Amino acid sequence: MRRRSLLAMGAAGGTAAVLGTGTSALAATSGVTADSRIWAKHDHDFDPTSLRALGSRIGMHIGSALIPQDIDTPSYAAIAASQFNVYTPGNEMKWQVVEPEPGVYDWTGADNLVHFAEQNGARVRGHTLLWHNQLPTWLTTGVANGSITTSQLWGLLEQHVFIEVGRYRGRIWQWDVANEFFLDANPSGIDPNNFWIQALGPTCIPKAYIWAHEADPGAILVYNDYNIAGEDGTNAKSDAVFAWAGQMLDQGVPLMAIGNQGHLDTQYGFSGQRFQADLERYTTLGLKVAITEADVRTFVNNATDQVPTDNLALFAQPFEFGQMIKAAIAVPECLSFTVWGFTDADSWVPGFFTGEGYATLYDVNLNPKPAYYELQQDLMESAGVRHHVRTRNG
Repeated sequence: MRRRSLLAMGAAGGTAAVLGTGTSALAATSGVTADSRIWAKHDHDFDPTSLRALGSRIGMHIGSALIPQDIDTPSYAAIAASQFNVYTPGNEMKWQVVEPEPGVYDWTGADNLVHFAEQNGARVRGHTLLWHNQLPTWLTTGVANGSITTSQLWGLLEQHVFIEVGRYRGRIWQWDVANEFFLDANPSGIDPNNFWIQALGPTCIPKAYIWAHEADPGAILVYNDYNIAGEDGTNAKSDAVFAWAGQMLDQGVPLMAIGNQGHLDTQYGFSGQRFQADLERYTTLGLKVAITEADVRTFVNNATDQVPTDNLALFAQPFEFGQMIKAAIAVPECLSFTVWGFTDADSWVPGFFTGEGYATLYDVNLNPKPAYYELQQDLMESAGVRHHVRTRNG
């Protein structure tokens, strides 16, 4: 049976259970502290040919987005633990989930993921603090009807950043502070119709970074977006993000890394060379980079079996995965390579792109696909010749 996907945009709406007794804003940062972390396992405890172990040899973390079922289902948890050493919550740290009612917090999913990571010697990518999607209804409704004023919205945003980042201070490696603010256009730029830009203006973005850095000075603060390494065949969006990042750094904003999502589709062309060049260009600003949500979708027979309808896709899908990780390996400043879910069984793609699927590393029956072996081979080749000279720990 195909399991329900919670990785799609907006799919988590209303799924978080409100804590029975409620949690006050002042108490929301308590209960989970850096002192309670348990590093139970390390990369050398796993199969040396696993993705995590191979990535560790060159200093690159190999990760996956996880949803609660990936932790709660033993067969899924075994793959997550054995193959990946950095985890991104698919939904469990988004505002809609952690504060479904004003001042009432539910950290269950987020806490479980952080605990699972620490039990398995893995790091966590926090996702995401400032995004126009998956906001709590009480917030968007209040802004729309005027019951939440501009001044109050500024306060709520600041409180949200401090409470969430502060709760996991010292336990989150990278934070996707701002997510998907740029237009899919040529020329590109910050979307004037974005919820946050309309409500507060573009200064809310650097403010969020400043607050996040104050809440956890040790976390790597990332700007995360899609098609910002030329995946769509143009550098328009990449140019805009590059220019904006330079401006932020000139202003002293604690932006530390660019996260390129890496969502691909085999029906479109893809240049691994441009992809690498754009990653390298961000590093000329002194920034780290990361691949944060990689997948490669194609047309399939149905959403349940997800068998490609074009045999060429069986070659194109692993090839494009390989192009992405080869580029990441070639850029020493690339911290991590994360896939957006590791199995087609709970991929967000069939629910969002009609007629498409087969986007991940494992099929619907949890069998590794050619894409898995492509990543494994690329990491093996790199680990054999490069691991003595590379540093990526940021």
